[in-house]
Amino acid sequence: MNQTSHAVQTTRPSRYARTIEVSKRIRWNIDKDVIRNRAFDFSKKFLPDGLSLVNQLSFVADTEKRLLSQIQGRSYANIFGLVERFIAAKVLGVSQDYLLGDQVALEALVRFGDEELKHQELFRRIERMMAGEMQSGYSFTHEPNAVASFVLGKSAWAVLALICHIELFVQRHYRESIGKDADISELWKDIFLFHAKEESQHAILDELEWIREDAKLAPVERDQAVTDLIELVGAVDGILQVQADADAAYFMRVCGRTLAATEATQLKEGLLKAYRWQYIVSGVQEPHFAKTLGSLIDARQSERIGTALAPIFQHVNKH
Repeated sequence: MNQTSHAVQTTRPSRYARTIEVSKRIRWNIDKDVIRNRAFDFSKKFLPDGLSLVNQLSFVADTEKRLLSQIQGRSYANIFGLVERFIAAKVLGVSQDYLLGDQVALEALVRFGDEELKHQELFRRIERMMAGEMQSGYSFTHEPNAVASFVLGKSAWAVLALICHIELFVQRHYRESIGKDADISELWKDIFLFHAKEESQHAILDELEWIREDAKLAPVERDQAVTDLIELVGAVDGILQVQADADAAYFMRVCGRTLAATEATQLKEGLLKAYRWQYIVSGVQEPHFAKTLGSLIDARQSERIGTALAPIFQHVNKH
């Protein structure tokens, strides 16, 4: 057992108990606390510039940037609804290990699963609200259960790594972009404030369970888990590529003008760059995730991950 795993074992009870205490204190209701009979303000942006990267598209006018931020924001919410399907399923599955054991850990994980189910409902509500206000033709075709089945077919280590990555970048997005932007819809900002509050506790549990899982693995099993993680990131990137094309097509249909062929190409590339930044790069670069991952893998495995991610990073960093 490595030193990190031993430290987690000895501190786990108090950390699990702490997440329960915070969960009780910050718990919120979709209608009473978040939506509060409000609608989205379509005179404002949804996704902030730091996430949408719309300012890198020089041919897009200011009013079109607002529209593009709203389209991206709709997909941002839908992708969260998608990934939280497999997150809830995995967390509730992990909780089975504690049914007749550590009841504090069991309660923490059951609360986690319950909150993820609530988040799924929140994002379904958001989609219905947006669909009622935006022009028809928007497409989000990824089927949550199909995606979840694929993800959950991979090793527990890889799935927990992916989940930890997601829930850490949720907080980064709010802290560095959404919470700081005064020009986005107030309801939009509140949704992701409340979402981030609960995800801050989930990320703690993700890390604990990921390290617990790591302690079970033989070297050959960990090597396969790294392969699985690379494949999961590739699958996420495939989803982003499809959505970037769909959102570019929707924007061109509703923006009120015909884009030149070069502009259409730049639009698709810009959306994919933004989505890769949002859902892959911003999480991989999050310091706590990088530190935790680095503590669990060796130099060769780190190099394998770096090689697999290199094309994505190159695309995102390209000016």
